[in-house]
Amino acid sequence: MKTLFHLFVSLILLLPLTASAQSKKLKVFILAGQSNMEGHARVETFDYIGDDPATAPLLKQMRGPDGTPAVADHVWISYLTGHYEGKANGEGTGKLTAGYGARGSNPTQDGGKIGPEFMFGLTMDSELNEPVLLIKTAWGGRSLSTQFRPPSAGPYEFSDAQIEQMKKQGKDIAAENAAKAEESGRFYKYMVDHVKSVLADPKRVCPDYDPAAGYEIAGFVWFQGFNDLVDSNTYPINPDTKIRDYSKYSEWMADFIRDVRKDLDAPKMPFVIGVLGVGGVEANESTVAFREAMAAPAAMPEFKGNVMAVETAPFWPDELDAIDKKRGQVKQMRHLLKVKNKNTPNKDGTMDKAAQEAYLKKYEAELISSEEATMWKRGASNAGYHYMGCAKTFALMGKAFAEANLKMLGVK
Repeated sequence: MKTLFHLFVSLILLLPLTASAQSKKLKVFILAGQSNMEGHARVETFDYIGDDPATAPLLKQMRGPDGTPAVADHVWISYLTGHYEGKANGEGTGKLTAGYGARGSNPTQDGGKIGPEFMFGLTMDSELNEPVLLIKTAWGGRSLSTQFRPPSAGPYEFSDAQIEQMKKQGKDIAAENAAKAEESGRFYKYMVDHVKSVLADPKRVCPDYDPAAGYEIAGFVWFQGFNDLVDSNTYPINPDTKIRDYSKYSEWMADFIRDVRKDLDAPKMPFVIGVLGVGGVEANESTVAFREAMAAPAAMPEFKGNVMAVETAPFWPDELDAIDKKRGQVKQMRHLLKVKNKNTPNKDGTMDKAAQEAYLKKYEAELISSEEATMWKRGASNAGYHYMGCAKTFALMGKAFAEANLKMLGVK
């Protein structure tokens, strides 16, 4: 009996060690970019996802049994964001659910929106057996050429054309260079510093973190681009093709991947480039050229197998875009009604405010059907450059980013 008793005690003493040995390593994923990584899809547009039989299962995954947004079982998030100035940055933390999209004046509070993080995290929750930590850093209106500029890209250099233009405007070139130097890489540093800060104490954000098991930086998703797309100063028109030359973006994107891997000590970290999809598949030549420049690093031999470019144009809500164009016509008509001109409905200037409103109401009703108006209300909550603020689109993008990351991890 004594021998059996001692054996029983020994087994009891070994239990904590066994539990620790079986603990799962924390999987860490970093999500970074500008306003579309923030995410401007309001939760009120969730129902629209269920209108399409192809995405109805997605909506089921995004909602709990009581109909409210799902809360991930094993995914936590730290979200650093802010408005315009770095000093306004704030961190939101908690279990992943809806509300970690773009936020208002208080970055620590639920903004009622989602970005790619929501479905990205829910996908990871369903596919992985480990606890998951998302570290999201996103700020609207930031470019890769300047604010997110990676260290290896060196200082931003104004072109001769830019300098000549500044001289014509009477600007102080030295002062302009100093201001640009101060802004360059500022948000890259905020991003890296925040990731390091969170990983210095993962348990602060993720209660399931086991220091004995440790963590692994398992992926990075970059979703950005609009500010570079429309930057006519940094990316000049190619005189031969008559299309803007975005080749520098490809160079800086490759620098960014190398630098962030070095700074986070994760040399083979899977990296997903979310390719800007604003405008959809049928976008103009300049947008297509920019997309090609964004995706280019994924084809570089040094990044084979651990960098993937995911096109988001297929998720563009064409049906909402068509309605948005009509809404633009209504807006233009509102302006024209105030103008006394032979080419406007108010050509003789006799329409008072009430008459203008009556005309506009009839014009809108004839242009936008009641079905279209209902569709817009259910599916859209923002402007075109924010993918209409459509939750269906952001959910599909988040899922695609996660699946690409999982593929590089060998999970899918």
